[in-house]
Amino acid sequence: MSETAAIALDKEDLRRTVADVLDVDEAELTDEADFVENLGVDSLMALEVMVVLEKKYSVKLGESELKEVTCLQKAYDLLAAKLQDAA
Repeated sequence: MSETAAIALDKEDLRRTVADVLDVDEAELTDEADFVENLGVDSLMALEVMVVLEKKYSVKLGESELKEVTCLQKAYDLLAAKLQDAA
């Protein structure tokens, strides 16, 4: 089993991580809360989130994928797919 596959993707852990990077309350970071519209995330903050997630989950996220991640659920789905592919 690869090291990446051994890392479990837990949505609540992901929520804590993203909330910490964005400096928002976890309660504000609902599955569907839009990062830009609801949370005021700018491109620099979004990039910071992606860097943290890449390091934490040992995945590589492309620029086109970054644009698709507009809420926590989409981030979770993308990471789940990446980790599945790596397994």
